[in-house]
Amino acid sequence: MTSETRAGSPHRLMWPALACIAASILLTALIGVLGPSAMVPALSGPGWQPPYSLAAGPHPYLVISLAVAALVLGGLGLLGALAVPPASFPARLPRTLVLLGCLAAVLLAFLPPSGSGDHLNYAGYGRLASLGIDPYTHGADDLPGDPVTDAVEAPWREEPSVYGPVATATHAAASWLAGDSVRLTIFLLALVNVAAFIATGLLIDRFARGEPAARLRGALLWTANPLLLYQLVAGMHVDTLAVACMVAALLVRSRPVAGGALLGLGVAIKLNAGLVALGPAWELRRNPRRLALTAGVALAVVAAGYAAAGLDALAPVARTSKSISNASFWKLVQGWLQSVVGMGHAYRSEIQVGSLLLLALIAWALFRAIPRSLLTASPAPGRGWFSVKGEGGQAAVAVAAVMVVAYLFASPYVLPWYDGLAFGVLALAAASALDRFMVAHLLVLSLAYLPARVAGQPPELGWLTTVVRSQVVPWLLLALTAALLWWAWRAAERVRTTPASGAPPP
Repeated sequence: MTSETRAGSPHRLMWPALACIAASILLTALIGVLGPSAMVPALSGPGWQPPYSLAAGPHPYLVISLAVAALVLGGLGLLGALAVPPASFPARLPRTLVLLGCLAAVLLAFLPPSGSGDHLNYAGYGRLASLGIDPYTHGADDLPGDPVTDAVEAPWREEPSVYGPVATATHAAASWLAGDSVRLTIFLLALVNVAAFIATGLLIDRFARGEPAARLRGALLWTANPLLLYQLVAGMHVDTLAVACMVAALLVRSRPVAGGALLGLGVAIKLNAGLVALGPAWELRRNPRRLALTAGVALAVVAAGYAAAGLDALAPVARTSKSISNASFWKLVQGWLQSVVGMGHAYRSEIQVGSLLLLALIAWALFRAIPRSLLTASPAPGRGWFSVKGEGGQAAVAVAAVMVVAYLFASPYVLPWYDGLAFGVLALAAASALDRFMVAHLLVLSLAYLPARVAGQPPELGWLTTVVRSQVVPWLLLALTAALLWWAWRAAERVRTTPASGAPPP
């Protein structure tokens, strides 16, 4: 069989992979359609207001099983689709995937959020702020009897906001418009969230215009990514807004003022999004004037946001920065230290230092796997508002991708929706095995948090937390991190023995 015939014939994984992706998205929507359950927090407010559901009262076993099926099918579908040669797909598929992904996102915005109770936290913080109460020093318990703050679930009722001032301003605006209705507050926040998700997808698609393989990959990694639709859209996490700002910043980085403003907005939504700024900083390292302008604008936006919110906005972030999530393999390290040295200490500072060293190791290993020509080439000139692709235009994206991936694999506190930042950046980069590593990382973490809420969980399913989340997943993430380092080492050896091509190794 000739290479032309192979390229033109459908790959045997293509249709099963696409079918798995479609089934995953439909199952995610079905969880919301069924209404309040172990996966879907109830929303008070007039029934005629969106979001809408059947209020069928499904059994916890059913909705959690639907979530497992949605995640497994979505992960397998993504891995299968990414393994198919791009030429095997129909020419119109990238556009179709973008369109269907956007439609799915809009549909999910009209359904109650699922998977966690974080959206209730957003509504609660917005309610506090709209009433003149500082959400960075007060929690939902400080406003008893209020219909919005009473909806916030344990264990977050006493916790002040850990989100940036731009995120809190968005929450406050939605709360001011919706008043006492939790339903309408959540719906307004969902509209902002889905607009950010769709805008990110369209920016990625616009950036890849004229390159069918890149458009297809961008659609698979973002717009039609069933795992991201599950976490960022159905889960309605504020990370979506930060990713939108950072993707836009990477695409308009040839405009220092616009790029800096977008970087600042992203950081003022979630601080960890600031890792992306290291990409443009690296690319502009030989242009001090533009670097200073971009950094100055970004810092001015962040400073203005925190000045308006008050310095108290930094306190909760500083406190939670040493937290260790139960699914992290650092929880294993903490247990080992306590069993060897003693239980009287949490060893959070030591683990924080260890995680920084691991981050540096992963970043170093990944940088070795990138062709030197890509990192040392001069920045390409802008074309309109979008940066030109190629060696000179990929350095910022490559550096940003490396730092974000290294952070997600090394951080002691990581939740599945945090991975959205990596997918947004990787969708702009050249294809590599990092795509598949991130799919596996997001799938494993997503299965660890089924669901990521305490309320409404039957006691007999406690093993999902005590066994799967706390014992099985940390080992899987540790193995995945070791595999990433092994791959990076092998890829670096190939880069050093192969003439530079300007693209990362597969």
